Amino acid sequence: MSQTVIRQRMGLSSIRLLVVALAFGMLVTGCSSTSSSSSSARVVDRNNSVPKRPAVTSGQYVVRPGDTLFSIAFRYGWDYKSLAARNGIEAPYTIRPGQAIRFDEPSSGSSRVVTSTSPSSKTTVTRRPAGTPPPPKSTSSATTAPVVTPSTAPTQVPAAERSSGGWAWPANGVLIGKFASNGSLNKGIDIAGDLGQPVFAAADGSVVYAGSGLRGYGELVIIKHNETYVSAYGHNRRLLVREGQQVKVGQTIAEMGSTGTDRVKLHFEIRRLGKPVDPLQFLPNR
Repeated sequence: MSQTVIRQRMGLSSIRLLVVALAFGMLVTGCSSTSSSSSSARVVDRNNSVPKRPAVTSGQYVVRPGDTLFSIAFRYGWDYKSLAARNGIEAPYTIRPGQAIRFDEPSSGSSRVVTSTSPSSKTTVTRRPAGTPPPPKSTSSATTAPVVTPSTAPTQVPAAERSSGGWAWPANGVLIGKFASNGSLNKGIDIAGDLGQPVFAAADGSVVYAGSGLRGYGELVIIKHNETYVSAYGHNRRLLVREGQQVKVGQTIAEMGSTGTDRVKLHFEIRRLGKPVDPLQFLPNR
């Protein structure tokens, strides 16, 4: 009887040891798998969702429905007054679909056609070897592509302009992205918030663009404040203003959203004579 009890106890002990061994083996395998997957994980920075385009210095752009001179200047890094002067366009800067907007002098010796990657415009690139005479002008409406000149030096803002006041924060929320002067980085600031919360005009001005034709900005509003400054408000869910409308500082112009990006936020830019400047130089401390 005692031998039977001993054999039963030995059998139970063997089973327990087997269970413990199996459990330990599974734990070791799981840890190894976790360590391997962790070491191969990639960290992706999603804050910089707006593609950055250096200033264009040659070629031409064919106007599409929904374009304004201000949106074209904003897209290609120009001051709207300089672009208007280059093309002989007078205030109020009215343009029409099919109209060619030139970025270079008429005597430019090379031809490149660049197509914007936005849904509303396409670009084709054509090049000629150096010294080859230009072909005769075609009657087609091909868009001569702009030559891009990168600009990495930050635009210097006079102290008098920074201290003149009149600017207010365009939204409430946490600052999650700061301005960087390098052409491949952020040309403005990013403010996180809640879907549908109000977006405000940062200063008095006139709405010169309201739409979604600029790739990477989603639903976008551009406000002209004076002959020097414009501001831009991107990724909105809904726009509450129209082109030509006068707005006051603090007026609600849109609802915050995530169009053109992967999270709810406002992308805000200030441009001086067409060049991006750090909005934090102008906005009050908070």
